[in-house]
Amino acid sequence: IDTDKINSKLFSSGEYKKSKKLTLKKGGFFIDGMFGSKTVDFDVALNLIHGRDGEDGKMASMMTFYNVPFISPRMEASALSYNKLYTKFLAESLGVKTVDYEYLSKNDERKITMAYPVIIKPVRLGSSIGVSIVKSEVELDYALDVAFEFDTDVIVEPFIEGVKEFNQAGSYTNEWELSIVEEPHKEEFLDFEKKYMDFSRDSQVLAADISDDLKVKIQESFKKIYDPLFKGSIIRCDFFVVEGEVLLNEINPIPGSMANYLFEDFEGMISRLSKHLPREQNITVDYQYIHSIQSAKGKA
Repeated sequence: IDTDKINSKLFSSGEYKKSKKLTLKKGGFFIDGMFGSKTVDFDVALNLIHGRDGEDGKMASMMTFYNVPFISPRMEASALSYNKLYTKFLAESLGVKTVDYEYLSKNDERKITMAYPVIIKPVRLGSSIGVSIVKSEVELDYALDVAFEFDTDVIVEPFIEGVKEFNQAGSYTNEWELSIVEEPHKEEFLDFEKKYMDFSRDSQVLAADISDDLKVKIQESFKKIYDPLFKGSIIRCDFFVVEGEVLLNEINPIPGSMANYLFEDFEGMISRLSKHLPREQNITVDYQYIHSIQSAKGKA
């Protein structure tokens, strides 16, 4: 699809179905024609797919399998960061603190020990879909019903009124390329409608008015999360600051708009990152072990 034709109406109207179809094969994308396949020339693919399939590792696995150079977390990083429970495990193993939590599966007893209010989130979903704030025990069952419509597992966290939140995006090329630290100004909770259907947000983002010490703490926590698992990608980490302590809230493996609004030179960073993508070590395939096994069988 030509870039000048890409817009929301193209997809919502179904017009995109009339575009030429691409076939993914070893080495890249191809357009099938009457006289065979024609290679689509490009330098690097940019994974912009949110949610399931795009952020959970499937797309990364496919790109890796077909030897397509791409900017996005690799398979392992995608699988860990898409799952809120695994994100907790990852952060804790790296020495980055997270918000307290309880974990519930669909077949577990519907009981929590955490004091209200709490926030309930499906483990494998984003965009605030299925997320509810629960202010008392009488609201718990309904909130769990909503969350379990979208996933078999949920995370329960304390809802911290007026918590300070800061966003840090970045990547690693031949050096660290970090965005400004943003303090998003928002209501107590942004649901799907407010996140994606409200276009009133100013595109200009200013750096958070915070101390150098806090800025360094946030950036160091980001680096611990990013390196080495997320090399080859641009991610955004959302942090809470509670009583001076930096806590990881979530990892956005494919942040909205690639968090371009947080960088001074986003285009340049994309260009530099495309030249520093992780490369898998090629393993020579031979059949010496099969021959050895076959020979051993013959001697038996």
